[in-house]
Amino acid sequence: MGWNVTVDADKCSGDNECVDVCPVEVYEMQDGKAVPVNAEECLGCDSCVEVCPSNAITIEEV
Repeated sequence: MGWNVTVDADKCSGDNECVDVCPVEVYEMQDGKAVPVNAEECLGCDSCVEVCPSNAITIEEV
C-alpha cells in the first residue's frame, strides 16, 4: 500500500505550509512551489491537504 501525492503547480501559492507540517518531509520548495520530492515516504495522514490554502494537494491511495 502506498500513496500518490500530486501538487497542482498552477494552484500552489508557495506558502510553505505543507513543507512545515509534513512529518516525513515529503515536500520541498522549488522555484516558489511545493514539490513532492519524497512521495514514497507519504503516510497518507492528509496533514498537508488540510493546511493547503489553495487546495493544490491531492493524495490518493494506490
